[in-house]
Amino acid sequence: MFPKSFLWGTSIAGFQFEMGDLTRKSLDPNTDWFKWVHDAENIRKKVVSSDLPEDGINYWELYRADHDLAKGLGMNAYRLGIEWSRIFPESTAGIDVDVEKASDGGVARVNLDQGDIQKLKSLANNEALKHYESVIDDLRDKGFKVIVCLNHFTLPLWVHDPIAVRDSKLRKGPRGWYDSESVVEFAKYAAFLAWWLGDRVDIWVTFNEPMVIAEVGYLLGMEGFPPGLENDLNAFRRVAVNLATAHARAFDMIKKFDTYRSEPDSPDPAWVGVIHNVIPATPKDASDEVDIQATQFIDRMHNAFFVEATTSGWLDTNFNGIRDEVRSYLADKLDWLGVNYYTRMVVKGKRSLLAKIFTGIPVLPDLVPGYGFACKRSDYSLDGRPTSDFGQELYPEGIGQALIQMSRYNRPMYVTENGTADAQDQLRPRYIVEHLKVIERTIEEKRKDVRGYLHWALTDNYEWAQGFKMRFGLISVDLQTKKRVPRGSAQVFHRIVESCTTQGIQV
Repeated sequence: MFPKSFLWGTSIAGFQFEMGDLTRKSLDPNTDWFKWVHDAENIRKKVVSSDLPEDGINYWELYRADHDLAKGLGMNAYRLGIEWSRIFPESTAGIDVDVEKASDGGVARVNLDQGDIQKLKSLANNEALKHYESVIDDLRDKGFKVIVCLNHFTLPLWVHDPIAVRDSKLRKGPRGWYDSESVVEFAKYAAFLAWWLGDRVDIWVTFNEPMVIAEVGYLLGMEGFPPGLENDLNAFRRVAVNLATAHARAFDMIKKFDTYRSEPDSPDPAWVGVIHNVIPATPKDASDEVDIQATQFIDRMHNAFFVEATTSGWLDTNFNGIRDEVRSYLADKLDWLGVNYYTRMVVKGKRSLLAKIFTGIPVLPDLVPGYGFACKRSDYSLDGRPTSDFGQELYPEGIGQALIQMSRYNRPMYVTENGTADAQDQLRPRYIVEHLKVIERTIEEKRKDVRGYLHWALTDNYEWAQGFKMRFGLISVDLQTKKRVPRGSAQVFHRIVESCTTQGIQV
């Protein structure tokens, strides 16, 4: 049985959902991602699709109707993304604030006062602020628990110019999370939004999937994320550390400036978490020491690094599992943890003397084709499991593994994304049912503190470099008319929620 207080809802990101009105009133050209997906070279090389976000689903204008649809499916929680570039389309770097550096050069403290907040207010886009207020107020009026995410991949162009970085190999910028100045600017942004929206919001997210920004942008550039660099391990490490530090400083600012308890049942006036995409990793050959070492390496790098940094302060930048890099200015900066889960990874390793000499990594990990994320699209994995339009294997056991793995950090957890790309809606009903069964068992039998399930997504959306090809919605969207039509899986979701919340029936 799911707890009576369990949250049932959905998640969205601004860039993926907001744009699409005919008059282009919702257009936001001031982000790195907007520039990235419009870049002729990226389109020519098929790094990105030729689909453009301004042709999207128009949540900017149609948010009230979408909230009604979510309510009709029995949802009581909504995770909202706010676009930094909309709030501050121009640079805030000219506002000097007190910054303290640690002995290792990291940003140990950022301090703003009310005078700084007023200066930020003078630079903020009031139209965007009022719009987001209206979106949040509509959700609250309809009885939703509102979860606000400050950053879902995109950066203002004044923070990150991905084409300049790509073409110059990091010699020119603005260079985004590669530079520690971005940590300070993010802290300012977090402080301002906490001050502005604190009377409306109790549950805050600093980042959605920060490790994806570092991994796909700096190690796996051809996967389509800005700035599109390949195998730059040093840049990856630097970006990952800056993201963890930015989270910690934003945590401090939200705690300082959101002093309102918006909901009487909220555990704190400001409850601050991060959303982490957890990918359970298993070795291809459980008896092969090289495969085991490779699996341990990728698990430390992807699954453990960020959460360890923001709970214990351990920066395992060598990914060797040796706890010798603890930073007190990062520790205890997590109230709760969001877990995004889609599928697993199966790992094979290979020894590399050159990698060991130049990077200190003795074993290089490879994802084994035919499992997890590395499958043929709309086919079957090597285990005979169906795969999505995105080539992701249906592996519901993994969501239990992910939650159990993350439970070692002793934070309340929410499943903040879970879903599948399935335009024909053939796999999604099964996907939802089987994953929720595993979550229910994890709560009941393993006694793990899981407090909600947010499906990705309510409607179809713009899926980053893939454009509109990947359809994740419980509700389909006609991109010409913007008409919303519930898929069969929406009714499956509704029946599950209704039975769990009103009748107490197990999934």
